[in-house]
Amino acid sequence: MAVSNTHLVNSPHAIGSRIVRCALIQTGGMMSPTDIIQRQVELVKEAAKKGAQVICLQELATGPYFCQVEQREWFSLAEPVPSGNSTQLMMSLAKELGVVIVLPLYENDRGDFYNTAVVIDADGTYVGKYRKVHIPQADNFYEKYYFKPGNTGYPVFQTKFGRIGVYICYDRRFPEGARALGINGAEIVFIPSATSGTSIRTWHVEQRAHAIANRYFVGTLNRVGKEDIGPNEFYGQSYFCDPDGVVLAQGSAESEDIVLADLDFSTLQDARLNLNVWRDRRPETYESLIQP
Repeated sequence: MAVSNTHLVNSPHAIGSRIVRCALIQTGGMMSPTDIIQRQVELVKEAAKKGAQVICLQELATGPYFCQVEQREWFSLAEPVPSGNSTQLMMSLAKELGVVIVLPLYENDRGDFYNTAVVIDADGTYVGKYRKVHIPQADNFYEKYYFKPGNTGYPVFQTKFGRIGVYICYDRRFPEGARALGINGAEIVFIPSATSGTSIRTWHVEQRAHAIANRYFVGTLNRVGKEDIGPNEFYGQSYFCDPDGVVLAQGSAESEDIVLADLDFSTLQDARLNLNVWRDRRPETYESLIQP
């Protein structure tokens, strides 16, 4: 396993800095769901051992990317939040390690199914969840078969180490939600994904553009490799970028990885003053944008 740690702070922290070490857990889904969740636990522990304080797992982290096929059997992978086994396991792990965990999973809410990310604070408490809003349907991405569009809006979660927003995979194609997360006060937005094929053309553009436009850090992550369930081959390359879109650390394109970066949230005020999009927005001119 590679560990990408190309942007770690080794010098003394500047006065007034608020540096948070964040981690992205990049892996595949070729194992059984039981083995996958155990592997995620091992990687979270490894990231925490390396000093990570906020750790995000990949989209639908508790199983393979089953949306490559339409098969009813995969509905059994869905579980309630926060009472489900995976959330409870990660809540215990977060408390044990003193870390914030973002856990994307398949949610069953009394027969309604969502592509969801759970946010767990460093004391093991359940903070809240985001449900993927934009649901794609294309060759080998049959998500409308499995998921309802999310109904949580675009929440930002206050955690011990900072204000976290979540956007999931195909959501990144839509700037409106990314802007809402900025308006709602996100310091970092995590974008867990399962993406392959021609999307690599925009992988290094879209999410950096969200960071620039909204003046926050972005941590975006992807699966890696080919899974037995379908033809998609995921290209990894998970990365962190700063509010100027500069890539701070990036994962492997070929193997599982832990991507680490030290992010100084105290720099966000200056980033926002240097390019003050909040002052210069003109929402009264945007009404036509929300018309169907």
